[in-house]
Amino acid sequence: MKPPISPSINFLDVLNNYKNLVWSHIKTNLNQVKDFPDFCRIDPKYRFLVDFHFDMVSDYPRRKGKYLRPSLVLLTAQAMGFDINKAIPTASAMQISEDWILSHDDIEDQSEQRRGLPAIQKIYGNELAINAGDALHVLMWQVLSQNYSILDKNLAQKIHQEFFTMINRTILGQTIEIKWTQDNRFDLTEEDLLLILESKTGYYTIAGPMRLGAILAGATDSQLESIYCFGVMLGRSFQIIDDLLDLTSDFGGQKKQQGNDIYEGKRTIMLVHLLNHIDSASKIKLQVILLKPRDQKTESEINWVIDQMKNFGSLDYGRQLANKFSQEATKIFETELQFLSHQPFRSQILSGIDFITNRNQ
Repeated sequence: MKPPISPSINFLDVLNNYKNLVWSHIKTNLNQVKDFPDFCRIDPKYRFLVDFHFDMVSDYPRRKGKYLRPSLVLLTAQAMGFDINKAIPTASAMQISEDWILSHDDIEDQSEQRRGLPAIQKIYGNELAINAGDALHVLMWQVLSQNYSILDKNLAQKIHQEFFTMINRTILGQTIEIKWTQDNRFDLTEEDLLLILESKTGYYTIAGPMRLGAILAGATDSQLESIYCFGVMLGRSFQIIDDLLDLTSDFGGQKKQQGNDIYEGKRTIMLVHLLNHIDSASKIKLQVILLKPRDQKTESEINWVIDQMKNFGSLDYGRQLANKFSQEATKIFETELQFLSHQPFRSQILSGIDFITNRNQ
């Protein structure tokens, strides 16, 4: 069940190989959304409603994504010598968590698109989209519970607890980000934003998946702490690059609207830099734009903000900061994560650092 590995490492190929493994498991488990035991089976005359529900719930999972998080679960576990077959449920639950979180995020942000298609609430409306996310949330815990039948009970409980801590911290980060956006804060510092980056990206996107893989393989507390430090640094780089791409990339033609974060009023490293460096007259205009609701901001206003980020060095600053955090993550990886020793998995994780820092979509 191990994915094929090419002699030269292309991290996208690595992700695609693991995607095939994990998607196969998710696809099978998605059927639980529509299959009920005899005592509560749906009358056949209402089958069309069950089918509608299933199509809606499985929408985001079927669109897939890069599968970075589940791949990090599997890579880390194998880098410590753990059997990939016993790690698949944890990796699958990790991916399902992304799909329900994204569905709720897209409603909260009123995003236009997700993975090249209309965001789920644009298709079904807010109420049904929330319900679809809830169904995936329930499925996530169901898939994670499979660990109790394939792992030692204590190990399965450790995975369950880590999952809760990771998701709980992520949701706190979302609360903080939404509140600061709703409060129209113009006085946020870089330190404030790093709190969000640690919660929503450092832990959830990098450290959490890797810690899950390491816990499966029997990592010590000290090793898990080192992984967390690594994840926080690489997660900072990941999110800053993500925010930069929102301002500069069309994601290979899949994204029609640039500056989505500005439309949403999201506070990013680049925006905070701009607020601290723009001239007084332009700062007033910037604040007026940011105070507008999403549907009242115009494309020309968004382009003006992006142009100011270019003029005042905010985009360059973001790139420099992302590179700095990536270099710090690499240093931690080379000095403190030597226990991730099994090849080719260690080298593949290392190639992921370069991929995250230099990706263009």
